Amino acid sequence: MENDHDMTPPPSTRRDSDVRMRGFASRALVAEALAWVDAQAQPLEREIALLDAACGRVLAAELVAGIDVPGFDRAAMDGYALRAAETTGAGEYNPLAFRLVGESLPGRPFDRDVDPGEAVRIMTGAPLPNGTDAVVPAEYASERSSTVDHHSSSITPRLSTFNPRPSSSVEITAPVSPGKHVGRRGEDIAAGARLLAAGRRLRPQDIGLAASVGLDRLEVVRPPRVRLLATGNELAVPGGPRGPHEIYDSNTSMLAALVERDGGGVVERLRVEDSRDAVRAALLAAGADVVLVSGGSSVGAEDHAPSLVAELGKLAIHGVAMRPSSPTGMGRLGEALVFLLPGNPVSCLCAYDFFAGRAIRRMGGRSADWPYPRIEAEVGRKIVSAIGRVDYCRVALREGKVEPLAVAGASILSSTTRADGFVIVPEEREGHAPGSRVTVLLYDAGL
Repeated sequence: MENDHDMTPPPSTRRDSDVRMRGFASRALVAEALAWVDAQAQPLEREIALLDAACGRVLAAELVAGIDVPGFDRAAMDGYALRAAETTGAGEYNPLAFRLVGESLPGRPFDRDVDPGEAVRIMTGAPLPNGTDAVVPAEYASERSSTVDHHSSSITPRLSTFNPRPSSSVEITAPVSPGKHVGRRGEDIAAGARLLAAGRRLRPQDIGLAASVGLDRLEVVRPPRVRLLATGNELAVPGGPRGPHEIYDSNTSMLAALVERDGGGVVERLRVEDSRDAVRAALLAAGADVVLVSGGSSVGAEDHAPSLVAELGKLAIHGVAMRPSSPTGMGRLGEALVFLLPGNPVSCLCAYDFFAGRAIRRMGGRSADWPYPRIEAEVGRKIVSAIGRVDYCRVALREGKVEPLAVAGASILSSTTRADGFVIVPEEREGHAPGSRVTVLLYDAGL
């Protein structure tokens, strides 16, 4: 059972792994715990992900374009492709006529060079025919069924894969400059251009960009595999029956959602009784990069996880100078990082976000920083803390001002649903007075 005392002894690097029924002799500073996390949680190896499954993943290698996009000059509007120099002087009262010799459609280009005095009907995205350098928009052109020669030419027009209509000429009423309404080869992406930097969390538009240069898979950071282990004889499974002295396990579901938010993958959920052998077996199970133990992390007689981690691997930190979540522990079992999270739900959430979530984000190649947006706001009612510990204070925003929720219990999970966010009070402060400005981390946009 969690016991978040307000009085925090001075930090010390000496740890006794079995503190059951004796209490913590000392607690690590939050900064010390964060430094351990950052030293231990390094990005995992690379893997290949199919493009359709890569959104949200972290790019492991810089993405460089192998082709131009587009790979050809193309029309940017529906209209008529021709030589821009031949449109000089065109106007409403001086229409210029061109022989209409064919059309160019997306994926179906006009198949010969265009000679002087000729024009090609063209659709947006279609290849610009050889011999042309501009497009006159359709609204400045009119097709004519009679044969009209440009500059009084009497040459019979040559038709190439064209005769959709009886028209054989087009009159234009506006001049265009070279390159007008033409999308040039490589104007979107040039071959050899650096498209995306390594470490970028891929968004839908990034996936589209990769597809546009012909890629169907990307090199990404492997997401960490996470095992969830909830301990407690009192836990009942949501959706199932509950005894008179049992509680439904809320931490496992909450942690699974948090892990998904932070880019990890839950490989297993285990609920085990408060038995040393059962906890030992669950801790030793293979296949996880991170093990999150919910409950059994404090100083109660049935809190077996800390001493087992020390026995089976390394318990680096047990007890942190913060409120809530002071019984938090962390260490290693072989190659896996282990985080001992308090059983009280708010403490579990707090410890996860401070330490375990940070590790999962780093291991998956993401930013270690809080996944919550921040705002600056004025304190409306005093936020109380104590020097020597970090305080995670749930707050509400009322008329634009920050007020702490009138609840202190680490087991009151509903307080986090009523809160707009939280304020972190550093260990060197006794709190925040009314009128001061603080940083609020907002819950709602954390997903």
